[in-house]
Amino acid sequence: MNVRILVVGGGGREHAITLALSKNTNTDLYCVMGKKNPGIAKLCREVLIHPETDVGAVLAFAKQQNIKYAVIGLEATLAAGASDVLATAGIGCIGPSKAAARIETDKGFCRNLMQKHEIDGCPTYKLCTTSKEAAEYIRSYPGDLVVKPTGLTGGKGVKVMGEQVDREGAISYAMTLDNQTIILEERLFGEEFTLMAFVDGKTLVPMPLVQDHKRAFEGDKGPNTGGMGSYTLADHTFPFVTDEDYAKAFAIMEATIAALAKEGCPYKGVLYGQFMNTADGPKVIEFNARFGDPEAMNVLTLLDSDFVTIAEHIISGSLTPADISFKKQATVCKYIVPRDYPEYPHAGDPIILEPHENAILYYANVIEEEGILKTQTSRTIAFVGVGADLAEAEAAAETACQGVTGNVRHRTDIGTEALLAKRVEHMKELRG
Repeated sequence: MNVRILVVGGGGREHAITLALSKNTNTDLYCVMGKKNPGIAKLCREVLIHPETDVGAVLAFAKQQNIKYAVIGLEATLAAGASDVLATAGIGCIGPSKAAARIETDKGFCRNLMQKHEIDGCPTYKLCTTSKEAAEYIRSYPGDLVVKPTGLTGGKGVKVMGEQVDREGAISYAMTLDNQTIILEERLFGEEFTLMAFVDGKTLVPMPLVQDHKRAFEGDKGPNTGGMGSYTLADHTFPFVTDEDYAKAFAIMEATIAALAKEGCPYKGVLYGQFMNTADGPKVIEFNARFGDPEAMNVLTLLDSDFVTIAEHIISGSLTPADISFKKQATVCKYIVPRDYPEYPHAGDPIILEPHENAILYYANVIEEEGILKTQTSRTIAFVGVGADLAEAEAAAETACQGVTGNVRHRTDIGTEALLAKRVEHMKELRG
């Protein structure tokens, strides 16, 4: 009898998860998603179109379909306690408990945990319970700060002084965040990278390093988005991340998992560490309690091992590095988005795709009506190019993107060798 697995979420990340699981032919896949993702639907026996944060409905569907394992893609679903409810019903879950997921869902909890357990890489920060308190701190702080709510913002709630806003702009933004806790952090300078790991409660097995591009427009300009694209290199690291940097980042993640266990909330699932590689080494920008989007599409495209076996070993607490291997290839992921995304995206516009044999298509926030794909208000589809090196992978992704017509756009510079060279040079300048 096939193993029945439930995926919760309907975006590009969840399409990548579902496709990776489907490579095991002894599985039957099911999904709960807010809107019907045509790519996911084609891989599943049954889907439930329903809000993913309705934990009761997720549990009822899982019981109805005799689900054995569940993979939670969405942070909001974790925040709603889906893993706890499913685990209580005897359904193994790839996704931490509500308490452990606070590493993402409550930025204040994350920083306080790092400080309490003396974990490296924690920037200077202050938690403010009122916007007035935040405004006073911003006025008095001698340098630049990063201003953000402590809760979930979909990657779009951050304002960086000296880059997106000046001091008065930061104060004005903080004043809009009344009735919630605000976190103010020192602005970090360097190059960002993402390190994700599979976690079984104690053991962490890392994935290839990824670099995401949050800004909306070419040259890293414009407002933040959920992520316009990302890339990996064939050796699974970056030339601007030394072996020592990597070891420090991984040690920070191991210490964080150990701290959560000490706090009585052991962590099982995927831990996402977003780091700023500074002149003094890696600092933690944030942790996420699930795969990144778009980063999941890079790493899961490269995954050479059986994802179902990995899931079973995470749930049973028996994960080892021998369970996991990745192809030694480069990937470039580029998102196609509505033309005026993220500020004024228009939904309902048709898009047409040319053949894309050399790139993998992942559906995201898009619907299919009578065989026609139509945009929604968030990122539409993504193409992942794979190659022996970055140039080959980027060319494959870019060619596929150029074959899309409609009221959409993408960033042509993601994954280019010129942009990578710029990152390397910047890191050299910082470190002298």
